[in-house]
Amino acid sequence: MRIDVLGVSFDNVTPDEAVQRALAMLEENRPHLAVTPNPEMIQRAEKDPEFSKVLADADLVLPDGIGVIYAAKILGRPLKGRVPGVDFASALMGKIAGTDKRLFLLGAKPGVAEEAAKRLTARYPGLNICGTHDGYFQDDAPVVEAIRASKADVVFVCLGFPRQEKWIAAHGAEAGAKLYIGLGGSLDVFAGKVDRAPEKMQKLGLEWLYRLYKEPSRIGRMAKLPLILVQALGARVKGK
Repeated sequence: MRIDVLGVSFDNVTPDEAVQRALAMLEENRPHLAVTPNPEMIQRAEKDPEFSKVLADADLVLPDGIGVIYAAKILGRPLKGRVPGVDFASALMGKIAGTDKRLFLLGAKPGVAEEAAKRLTARYPGLNICGTHDGYFQDDAPVVEAIRASKADVVFVCLGFPRQEKWIAAHGAEAGAKLYIGLGGSLDVFAGKVDRAPEKMQKLGLEWLYRLYKEPSRIGRMAKLPLILVQALGARVKGK
């Protein structure tokens, strides 16, 4: 069952249920797309029909931001809870480590994916990372070929939205993997380039505040996030 939050329909799943769905997708011989929309992505989808369609067509749509959870509650359609992309990817890696599933890392600045691969293989013994590529490319063809040649089952696509979702929609079938996950800046986290908020702040849904503290230049973007709650309240009043 999916729940509509201001035009984006989310799968109403727990983190464990999300991982189980992802594992089931890996047993199917076709490409799947998992996306992790936050409030900014919902706002972008309102103005970008192509991006909106990609989100609607995705096989798994997970609520990444606390703003999505609050908006759903205001609308009277509560979700089970947040499923942060980093946590979802981490749990999935724990499940596929030691199996025959192969993981490709795509995105971030040159060298970051390689560093992430080193750290992740140390953290998850038996994790098979079959290739990496940075996100600074102009020609899609060599990247598609690299993924295809690696025989990846899972690809973490960290190109930032909406580029990563549109890239997967355009090239996922050709690249040959079974599951593509749009994960924004997650490779920087996995590579140790960016610290996550303390666990207490994560549980309280205050990661955004920690990021603002660490990166004050994000104030312009963060200031827009309360708008989603205002939009949800307006939609509730209008009975939408």
